[in-house]
Amino acid sequence: MKFQRVGIAMCVFNLLFLVFLVAQHRSSAEQVVSPVLRARAIEIVDDNGKARAQINVEQGGEVVFRLRDSTGTIRAKFGAGEKGSGLSLMDERTEATVQLRANENGGGLTLFSRDGKKNEIK
Repeated sequence: MKFQRVGIAMCVFNLLFLVFLVAQHRSSAEQVVSPVLRARAIEIVDDNGKARAQINVEQGGEVVFRLRDSTGTIRAKFGAGEKGSGLSLMDERTEATVQLRANENGGGLTLFSRDGKKNEIK
């Protein structure tokens, strides 16, 4: 009779231990959100594995954020460095059509037309 009680007690203990392990596995399987992501570069890719957005630090220390279309062509670029920042928006010809700059000389906006005319606002 004593051996039977020990066996039942061991079965109950093992069952409780198993429930504990399953509960631990489920909680560790949940995604953990880190409060900070630290990297030298970040790249976002589409379903085909093509880079569509990139953030990286250039060799000169400038941080650049590029947005690409489905063919991989850069369509927008935003950069920031020690002397200022800038934003370029490109058309289907990959020509900059809008440029916005802020640097030690002040700010400026440049619009480029299809016929090559340049309209600057300083």
